[in-house]
Amino acid sequence: MYDYFLGGKTHYSVDTRAAEQVEVVWPDVIPWTRANRAFMHRATRWLATEAGIRQFLDIGTGIPTQPNLHQVAQQAAPASRVVYADNDPIVLAHAQALMLSAPEGRTAYLHADVKNPEAILAAEELHATLDLSEPVALSLNALMHFIGDDQKPYDIVQRLLAPLAPGSYLVLSHGAIDPRPGLSDAVTNLYRASGIHVQGRTHEEITAFFDGLELIEPGVVMPHRWKPETERERAEADARDLWIYAGVGRKG
Repeated sequence: MYDYFLGGKTHYSVDTRAAEQVEVVWPDVIPWTRANRAFMHRATRWLATEAGIRQFLDIGTGIPTQPNLHQVAQQAAPASRVVYADNDPIVLAHAQALMLSAPEGRTAYLHADVKNPEAILAAEELHATLDLSEPVALSLNALMHFIGDDQKPYDIVQRLLAPLAPGSYLVLSHGAIDPRPGLSDAVTNLYRASGIHVQGRTHEEITAFFDGLELIEPGVVMPHRWKPETERERAEADARDLWIYAGVGRKG
């Protein structure tokens, strides 16, 4: 569905039907999704150009929709190394076919679930690509709202961050609770009826994922308001609220 909302071509008819149902209930889903994707692009560029990061771990990759994280990072710094992780083998099959690294860098793909951080961190593919003694950007974009409170989402993030070197970063975006009456409940119920747990959180709850980190300005904000780069992006940032929050935090 995410690829459909982004205007991509790598999705199935069942995804299209489900996405169209979501659009009926939630008309803002396409700008919401595209604002989140644009945040990932800007945050990755900022990390590669301003923070000097050359290693990225992207968990919850999803079906590839260009430009992908490694393309953004390697355009800024061709030697960047990226590990993608997802628990859907179909996603990884597409990733291996479509995501080709720049020759100076490296891209690897890992079949793993964010709910098992230790398996991700112990994976041979990860250690063959990334050096955890050097800073890594951990990317958790539009992922943790699929993790219920009973699965200890804050603990998962801390376990992923724990072995990363000082100077590493957390990049996270997360669906928020829409204040319009009944909308968040309607979207939640629609996803859960399809067997997908989803849970919006408040700004304070989302900010708590960054506990112990130094938040990069402008902090945890709606994604289209995180360092807009163009006049169009600045105009979009002022134009509307989209109920998702995003931020970047640095590990000291």
